[in-house]
Amino acid sequence: MSIDPRVALEALVSAFEEHLAAATGKRDDDDPAVESAFFRVADSFEAYEDALYAATGEFTPLDVYDDDDEDDDDADGDQDGEDDLGPRG
Repeated sequence: MSIDPRVALEALVSAFEEHLAAATGKRDDDDPAVESAFFRVADSFEAYEDALYAATGEFTPLDVYDDDDEDDDDADGDQDGEDDLGPRG
């Protein structure tokens, strides 16, 4: 059963707001609230993109990277370190 993309978008916006609050209120560089909010944004984004694709067949022009992706910088051969923009699939 897929979720309504509007509901998923509301959850994503809420996750961004919580991340902002955690980042601006952090007590130190290792504040667990910031890390928790970071992962909530990533999870909420993936849920939104899945819901969007299920409802419309479309993707956002954004990607979520994890720590493994940092090791693969420029794996696509780009010299400038930037990804090509285009449909994902």
